Amino acid sequence: MFQKMKEFFSEYQPAGPIEYMVVGLGNPGPKYEGTRHNAGFMALDLLAGKTGARVDKLKFRASLGDCMICGKRTLLLKPSTFMNNSGEAVRDAMQFYKLPPERVLILLDDISLPVGRLRIRRKGSDGGQNGMKNIIYLSGSDQFPRIKIGIGNKPHPDYDLAAWVLSRFTEQERAPLSEALAHAAEAVPLIVSGEIDEAMNRFNH
Repeated sequence: MFQKMKEFFSEYQPAGPIEYMVVGLGNPGPKYEGTRHNAGFMALDLLAGKTGARVDKLKFRASLGDCMICGKRTLLLKPSTFMNNSGEAVRDAMQFYKLPPERVLILLDDISLPVGRLRIRRKGSDGGQNGMKNIIYLSGSDQFPRIKIGIGNKPHPDYDLAAWVLSRFTEQERAPLSEALAHAAEAVPLIVSGEIDEAMNRFNH
């Protein structure tokens, strides 16, 4: 499927000013790898693999890499501040590169969506997601485009929410999760190139 998207990703070395930023949300460290709350990290890692970027530079309390997407030099960012303080890294990078929220795409998990589903939004509230809440609070804006990746709701109402989002996906969930992550990575170049409506039409089901 990515063969069709090949033209969006350039093999040339990134050059010129940073024009766009894609942020994956999650918690750093091996303890949290593969957990539901790290769906944003997973999507960013997949995107990095497709663009050939290495997200291994340390700055702004985050891991960074950069690449060319649709002719735009794009910063890939994974905050290392832990989820609830994601806004610190995002705000600092935005200020440094003078990027408005409209050019900062957030990849994040969403418990209101079943595993395998995406919801792309042009802007909006935090939807109860603490990383997004902190980004909106520290930046003073809710104008961030975002790709929400379904991680499924709690099995029953009295299940502890923190325990749920820090749990790992089941074997049965791996296939739909992989498909959703692939779709998220495919949606990024559409959004970067200004075709967010097309991305919504294609991937919001």
